Amino acid sequence: MKKILTSKMSFFFVAVILLWLKSYLIYSTEFNLDIKNGTQEFLLFFNPLSSALIFLGIALFAKGRRVGLWIIVIDALMSFLLYANVVFYRFNNDYITLPTLSQTDNFGSLGGSIASLMNWTDIFYALDVVILIALFIWLKKGWSTERISRKKPILVLIIGLIAFSFNLGLAEADRPELLKRTFDRNYIVKYLGIYNFTIYDAIQNIKSSSQRVLADSDDITEIENYTKNKYAEPNPELFGVAKGKNIIKIHLESFQTFLINYELHGEEVTPFMNSLVNDPEQNFTYFDNFFHQTEQGKTADAELIMDNSIYGLPTGSAFTTRGTNTYQSLPAIMNQQQGYTSAVFHGDYKSFWNRDEIYKQFGIDTYFDASYYDMSEDNVINYGLLDKPFFEESIPMLESLEEPFYAHLQTLTHHHPYVIPEELATIAPAETGDKSVDTYFQTARYLDEALEQFINDLKESGLYEDSVILLYGDHYGISNNHNRAMGELIGEEITPFMNAQLQRVPLLIKIPGVEGMGTVHEYAGQMDVMPTLLHLLGIDGQDYIQFGTDLFSKDHKEFVPFRRGDYVTPEYTLVSGTFYDNETGEKIKPTEEMTKMKNEVLHELELSDKLLNGDLLRFYTPNEDWTPVDPSNYRYGNESGVPFKAKEDPELPLDDKQPYPIK
Repeated sequence: MKKILTSKMSFFFVAVILLWLKSYLIYSTEFNLDIKNGTQEFLLFFNPLSSALIFLGIALFAKGRRVGLWIIVIDALMSFLLYANVVFYRFNNDYITLPTLSQTDNFGSLGGSIASLMNWTDIFYALDVVILIALFIWLKKGWSTERISRKKPILVLIIGLIAFSFNLGLAEADRPELLKRTFDRNYIVKYLGIYNFTIYDAIQNIKSSSQRVLADSDDITEIENYTKNKYAEPNPELFGVAKGKNIIKIHLESFQTFLINYELHGEEVTPFMNSLVNDPEQNFTYFDNFFHQTEQGKTADAELIMDNSIYGLPTGSAFTTRGTNTYQSLPAIMNQQQGYTSAVFHGDYKSFWNRDEIYKQFGIDTYFDASYYDMSEDNVINYGLLDKPFFEESIPMLESLEEPFYAHLQTLTHHHPYVIPEELATIAPAETGDKSVDTYFQTARYLDEALEQFINDLKESGLYEDSVILLYGDHYGISNNHNRAMGELIGEEITPFMNAQLQRVPLLIKIPGVEGMGTVHEYAGQMDVMPTLLHLLGIDGQDYIQFGTDLFSKDHKEFVPFRRGDYVTPEYTLVSGTFYDNETGEKIKPTEEMTKMKNEVLHELELSDKLLNGDLLRFYTPNEDWTPVDPSNYRYGNESGVPFKAKEDPELPLDDKQPYPIK
């Protein structure tokens, strides 16, 4: 063995083979890449080879025994990138992109979630690095101190490039325009591998960053024309019916629609939410075919979509990468058109997701972050403040706002990894053996109880009857990495079609003085909420750039695009290039109309990206009454350090009692 490995080139090829095989093993076992034919299976096996040859080949230019060190370091870095994607994928069902690396401010709050995604068996993914280190220590004394002839590393790089070209050509044959019109990162990883995907992603982000510099006022015209043509006229019976009413929007973290009326161990998991849906006297309208449209930004994407009716970015979060863009958001429009004040309530600190900066661009008056709440140890778990104390402490803050107001409250407890103290759990976990899935129902029950308490407190405060109450789920809670457990719980195999159907999240709305419509079955997405609210307030949404349409309009568009280019309609669903019949779940051959719709969805996504990447709203004036939001007018944070609930304490000096926007 030692004789075989006496040369540096032999050591190099061992490193290539180990990295190649490890990558293929991880692709096959950790990522759900939806392999559909022999060509795709071959490419999945073949694609790590070119990356291993090229990147490890760079080490061959090192002098003497340093070749071995360079090989080990490069191999370790590539292994770290691969494993980081494994951990990221286990929850997000997605891959790390350059913009996600700009969200490092969030990592402190994500610690517990990340740890729960790591398995002790993952140590075997470092075995090749350990083997290389051991071989290097054993063999290096027999290596020449001379530099390898430059012809060899150059030849290795050429072979690597030829292998990549062959790989790309075969991929383009199976998936035409792979690199030109790709919203689904799964395709890039499946065909080209995680290492080439990382390079592709970096190039795409450089290109998108340059769009702002090159953009001008002419670029907004196509987007304006598209959104005006898509516009749906308001329902005349509801237009302006909520004018002057408070709007209280409640963000239900990781809450999927399948929880509604779901029973576990013979008990309703969310009895209070069920009562809002099923009891006509509650006067809520419930949309049971409402879908989230988020991508890597998850919660932040949901906020962006709901308050702007534009899509999040295909990679990363616009909250962090486009946090200084010009926006024409719902809070600012309501303020300028009808004098509304606005506030966001959240039991985490203001810098998470860059909220303390982007909220200024949205024109949000007050941000009640964790600094306003009692963040003592008993009140905090996982990502931040428990939902029950959060809602309880938010009531006096709501009462302090000048009316009419727009309030957005964000829950936290029902978030991966779904941790809850035993004494707070009022339903037993599921019994699938998948911890994240099993405890998901316990935190959902806790959220349901917290919500019931909050609604009762709103009624006591006198705010309930005169407010629009809107509840919505922000994104999925259980990814398709948990398909076995989910299939067991709902009694149905989780196919790609079924997974798309599970992207439903609840939307419920109560409008003062308007009888609830019960359960509405029309198809809709988060994009449609902003135009709906504007019309309920009597504000014509046609002036503004919005990709959604009014839910109550007879002209509402019943197709729901997903960020990766898939979409769903009442009749059929497109998932990863395959069309499915909604009634049977079977694959169907696309008609000309279905293909046309697919192209329209891709065009709409491209226009939204163009809008964000070019910061094009800085060139757009919706009407003569519009004044661009000046972010310097806003300042967030409780500088007194005194929780809001303590402001009634007579022991406190007056200045400390009232560091808030008291009406």
